[in-house]
Amino acid sequence: MSKTQTLRHPEKRNRPPSPSPRKPPWIRVKAPTSRVYGETRQLMRRHNLHTVCEEAACPNIGECWSRRHVTVMILGDTCTRACAFCNVKTGRPGPVDALEPENLAISIAELDLKHVVITSVDRDDLDDGGASQFVRCIERIRDVAPATTIEVLTPDFRDKSGALEAVVAAKPDVFNHNLETVPRLYPTIRPGARYFHSLSILARAKRMDPTLFTKSGLMVGLGENREEILQVMDDQRSADIDFLTIGQYLQPTPRHAPIARFVTPDEFDEYRRLALSKGFLLASATPMTRSSYHADADFEALRKARLEKVAR
Repeated sequence: MSKTQTLRHPEKRNRPPSPSPRKPPWIRVKAPTSRVYGETRQLMRRHNLHTVCEEAACPNIGECWSRRHVTVMILGDTCTRACAFCNVKTGRPGPVDALEPENLAISIAELDLKHVVITSVDRDDLDDGGASQFVRCIERIRDVAPATTIEVLTPDFRDKSGALEAVVAAKPDVFNHNLETVPRLYPTIRPGARYFHSLSILARAKRMDPTLFTKSGLMVGLGENREEILQVMDDQRSADIDFLTIGQYLQPTPRHAPIARFVTPDEFDEYRRLALSKGFLLASATPMTRSSYHADADFEALRKARLEKVAR
């Protein structure tokens, strides 16, 4: 393991290395080279903002940033948990940046974003899990860029009373919380979280505000089977989730959870069809799908799908 990996993921030192298998042709992505990509990166640095695109080593960063679509990661770049799939570093986070909401709103205005996705690291060290920072960001964006629609991708706020209520009351347009994987794999893949707690967050958010679009994502290729994926779909529909995303897990480093297999494009197509047949308003299932991939266009599709459903 390299020095960089050791410093970035000290909690993963004892995991045996598992080299990633060779990627199939449908996983290939081009390196980012466009001028707009560089401008977007400079803007994030100028306003001292972190993005999950960089911190989680998203393979779609070149495409998204070339379209000025970024997923901002608030509350710092250090997570209090150590999920086996995630490239974000783990450790003791620094203080919350009081200027972050203002810098975020200014950046959104400069980028002229129609839709923004705001996510965060887990902040189990904070009394509210960081919920108040989500609220401040939403409120400041409404002030500075009122035409921009807002999607939040939140942590689970476990054991943080009132946190979810505060975020929902701030009226984001989309509330997203990823289940990530099937229940059987939580102890090894997402040990700091609980499957049914995550599911209940999405159900509660919808009950608090039925007009809110809810969304959740899954990774495949971690060792789950088809029946487990279908059961998760049923669980999500029981929670009245509107939008499901499914994408291929890609191993960030040899010390992260190994890839069990690469799911084929045909299998992803089948998952998308099955999700729509189960009643989701929208489903995105491709090898390169990530929770915020094409989120701007997907939001417009969500609104259209809801209107069509009401019209029926």
